[in-house]
Amino acid sequence: MRLDDYRTSDNVGDQRGQSFGGGGFGGGGGLGLILGLVGSRFGIGGVAVVLIGAWLLGLFGSGGGQQAISPQEQAGGKTAAQICSVDAASRFSCQVLASTEDTWGRIFQQSGARYTPTTLIFYSGRGQSGCGAAQSAMGPFYCPTDKKVYLDTDFYRELSQRFGAAGDFAQAYVIAHEVGHHVQDLQGTLEQAHELQARSGEAEGNAIQVRVELQADCYAGVWAAANKDRLEPGDVEEGMRAAHQIGDDVLQQASQGRVVPESFTHGTAEQRMAWLRKGIQTGDPAQCDTFSGPI
Repeated sequence: MRLDDYRTSDNVGDQRGQSFGGGGFGGGGGLGLILGLVGSRFGIGGVAVVLIGAWLLGLFGSGGGQQAISPQEQAGGKTAAQICSVDAASRFSCQVLASTEDTWGRIFQQSGARYTPTTLIFYSGRGQSGCGAAQSAMGPFYCPTDKKVYLDTDFYRELSQRFGAAGDFAQAYVIAHEVGHHVQDLQGTLEQAHELQARSGEAEGNAIQVRVELQADCYAGVWAAANKDRLEPGDVEEGMRAAHQIGDDVLQQASQGRVVPESFTHGTAEQRMAWLRKGIQTGDPAQCDTFSGPI
């Protein structure tokens, strides 16, 4: 994907090199520990189930819980340009984020709305989000409490080596998917899903989460469609390979030798590929309605 000449986003923060000790959700127990145990690949996934439950119980937000940290505090005095220039992975991530800002800004404007960008927080190994502890094992995630995306760029290496999904477009898909959750948040979709899950059993709640994740995949495809002039041969295939490799069925078969559909939180490989493809082919967020009808 050709983004070498693209601007870098100003909406970034940096927790790399900072120490996060005990206390609150970031400590060695409580929700911080739970997040570390259930976290997985990018998307909210297992993390979301815990975050949603805690949010609905009033643990997050102004009533209590971990307060959001400003990008300035997280950056340790660094400018956005300095944060984005730490290494090639950081710069590329900042360029992808900037591209999502421009893309969704135009899309929202067309419907008479204003897009408010998310902030991308870099961390290494361990960090702190408005939703509790951020740990590399969780994979990249979006926190609806502070409306920020959290990313350890080491995940790119894991995406390539562990999941067999190499390539810059596969990496861009990671960020575009998380930004897709931010779009859902701005639209009120996440809140509606949270309310439905609060009234549902575990299996039904998981099924709702699958629809949330598949829509984020579709939104990632919409972003790609809007930037098709920057795509290179093989990019779409990279995205499809990544979507396939992180399907619930593929991951469960590889990790436990069997597939348990009622425990899915992201969707099957075929579903993830289908909705990413739909976004790329249509370029229309209105075609990303995963909540009406079969998926």
